[in-house]
Amino acid sequence: MAELLQRCNVLKFGWRLLKSSHAGAGKQLYISSQSSSNGHNLFGLLFDIDGVLVRGRTPIPAAKQIFRSLVDRKGKYKVPVVFVTNAGNSMRQTKAEQLSHLLEVEVSPDQVMLSHSPLRMFSQYHNMCVLVSGQGPVLEVAHNLGFQNVVTIDMLRDAYPLQDMVDHNRRPKDMVPPSKDLPPIEAIILFGEPVRWETNLQLIMDVLLTNGKPGNPLTTLQYPHIPVLACNMDLMWVAEAKNPRFGHGMFLVCLESLYKKVTGCELKYEALIGKPSVVTYNYAELLIRQQAESLGWTEPVERLYAIGDNPMADIYGANLYNRYLQSCHRTRALMQLGGGKPQSQPLEDPHEMTCAEMGGVTGAYGGEEPLPVGCSSILVCTGVYSRDQQELPPDPRHSVTEHRIFHGHRDFRFDPNLTQPSFMVQDVKEAVELVFQQEGWPLE
Repeated sequence: MAELLQRCNVLKFGWRLLKSSHAGAGKQLYISSQSSSNGHNLFGLLFDIDGVLVRGRTPIPAAKQIFRSLVDRKGKYKVPVVFVTNAGNSMRQTKAEQLSHLLEVEVSPDQVMLSHSPLRMFSQYHNMCVLVSGQGPVLEVAHNLGFQNVVTIDMLRDAYPLQDMVDHNRRPKDMVPPSKDLPPIEAIILFGEPVRWETNLQLIMDVLLTNGKPGNPLTTLQYPHIPVLACNMDLMWVAEAKNPRFGHGMFLVCLESLYKKVTGCELKYEALIGKPSVVTYNYAELLIRQQAESLGWTEPVERLYAIGDNPMADIYGANLYNRYLQSCHRTRALMQLGGGKPQSQPLEDPHEMTCAEMGGVTGAYGGEEPLPVGCSSILVCTGVYSRDQQELPPDPRHSVTEHRIFHGHRDFRFDPNLTQPSFMVQDVKEAVELVFQQEGWPLE
């Protein structure tokens, strides 16, 4: 109840950060002005990317068609739009440029949310020496998020050349180069799946087992280990291949299994970020609110619609966030009935969320900001999910043996109700048309 009383401190900081960056920005994407006095409800759209708008580098035809309707003749957006993806191997600017090219509409970096975007708000780690894992411009990404003292896997491998021994061709030849001193690593940030899994797994394990000093011999295991923050829990994702491909969630399964096998202990996460964690949708709502202000809307956005192709990430996450919003509204109502004071004996919430589901953030967030009434989930059939798949069983005890395996993260509870979308349609064009029809807005 205490956590639902007010939202996270970290998110309040994030809103201030967004407002300040918005005020000081140069070129801003202009969104066409729409008065809230026209009698229509105000809403925002959250789009997944892979499997909804594109498959790999190929745009889904329905996406290009519907985005022509989402902007006016001058290319200005009619409603707030945010792209929420679990991808994390690029900068927001790069992803915005890719989307602009593929969808043939202008997309601003302010509209793009990558899996690691909420790490901007985890300022308690920004001055620590952190090891980052992933691919692409990981060093640039880390610095852009606020991390000051960053070590990459390549830097670690260069400092300790005898640590990476799986690939015989990459082993040191002839004379063994001396090791280089690196500062003790204080936290590990996992951005996304790396290219050489065996190298990253080996070196991350070295750091975990030596308490951040991989050049030292292993003596006594220190547990709990140094903090681990992971982005993107997707077990699989869809590209041009006929079947889903391994995602970062698969890499996390490998790391968890290795740590458990070697130590007998569970790998612990300080934060799990990206869909389906609540902190991801909280941050996305801040971006929607930022755009709504630029629209000139004087009333808050009342409802969010999250469109995705993965029941275990997009739909689960949107429904989990909707459950969080309902709990927040119930708590606020109880506070008002109690004259603004918390209940001496708070009612137990049957849907109280775990720290993992919240994204690893706890604490208070200023209750002065209005919350959306709810978040509706819309499942499309152009990606991970297809209509030919068997429905999820209502009893989670049957999920592994009789029917299908739960593809969510280890630290998330399997609630079959959270995988059921508010609406299911064929593609993103049908999804947007449905939303505008639901809200009574003209689309053309």
